[in-house]
Amino acid sequence: MKLAVLNYNMGNLASVLNALKAVGVDAVVESDPDKIKSYDKIILPGVGAFGDAMEHLQEVGMDRAIIEYANSGKYLLGVCLGMQLLFESSEEFGDHKGLSILEGSVKRFKSDTLKIPHMGWNKIFPKHHKTLFKDIKDPYLYFVHSYYVDTTPENSLGKTLYGIDFTSAVERDNIFGLQPHPEKSHNNGLHILKNFIEL
Repeated sequence: MKLAVLNYNMGNLASVLNALKAVGVDAVVESDPDKIKSYDKIILPGVGAFGDAMEHLQEVGMDRAIIEYANSGKYLLGVCLGMQLLFESSEEFGDHKGLSILEGSVKRFKSDTLKIPHMGWNKIFPKHHKTLFKDIKDPYLYFVHSYYVDTTPENSLGKTLYGIDFTSAVERDNIFGLQPHPEKSHNNGLHILKNFIEL
């Protein structure tokens, strides 16, 4: 099984690679969009602003390659900002178009009482335990984000409560996404990565 972690200068690649190594996978860091289709699975990480990330993807043609990969039926996992990029748009620092692989938009938390960003450990309530959350009874994971995905119930694999019930995990066919960071979420995060690898 060939697994690539995509490099477009917007992700914490070292921690993702270390987490994958901990579950027995030597992933390849891939920055050539023409080579993406040769992998069995890909992970799209991301840290930073949505608009900057899309700009980086478009500069090297990675955006088109990811869309083609998603349409091929192979498994793709977006993590944190990487998950948000899978959607149609974001209101982060303006109005930005996303990859439009999944329906929905990225919105900012609005609250006078809650701390933003949403930072720390919180629970995901999964719709089912067949894929990413297989054999995970109590999925507490580590979050750091000020924006959340507003999508259809069909795309939502799990929800988290932070002022509102927001979608914190997505699944549609071969496309998966996690708002929290599995690489920072100890055993539960490693288990999720292992589940993705074994799909």
